[in-house]
Amino acid sequence: MIEKSELTKVIETALEGSELFLVDVAVSRDNNIVVEIDSMDCVSIDDCAKLTKAIESHFDRDVEDYELEVGSAGLTSPFKVKRQYEKYIDEEVEILTKDGRKLKGTLKDATDDNFTVSITKKVKPEGAKRPVEVTEDETFNYDEIKYTKYLIQFK
Repeated sequence: MIEKSELTKVIETALEGSELFLVDVAVSRDNNIVVEIDSMDCVSIDDCAKLTKAIESHFDRDVEDYELEVGSAGLTSPFKVKRQYEKYIDEEVEILTKDGRKLKGTLKDATDDNFTVSITKKVKPEGAKRPVEVTEDETFNYDEIKYTKYLIQFK
């Protein structure tokens, strides 16, 4: 069986010096390997093919019988690494917190420990007849979130 840690090292070495970064690696018991990569711009089929060749050159199919799938992180897939948060700064995101709140807002910042989103809420000021929209920044620790996703909107 191919070790995930060894596979991760091979992938990170192959991606070194490029705009691409590793999002996730999954290795099943029967050696089905799924690799997700991303970039600050885009991931092309050629990028996936090049990484596939790098992995195949390191792991001999005659020694290890494996199935390999290399692809880009889906546009609507939840974020898995901090660089995905950085990629979508100033973009609309959807957040589901572990306490069940589903929020939409603009991603403003991402640090090693947390990220900040500007959320627009309707608030009814005291004495007012109608609610007004108020934008507030809210900061979340990564461990407070079930998922964060890029929000596709068609205007």
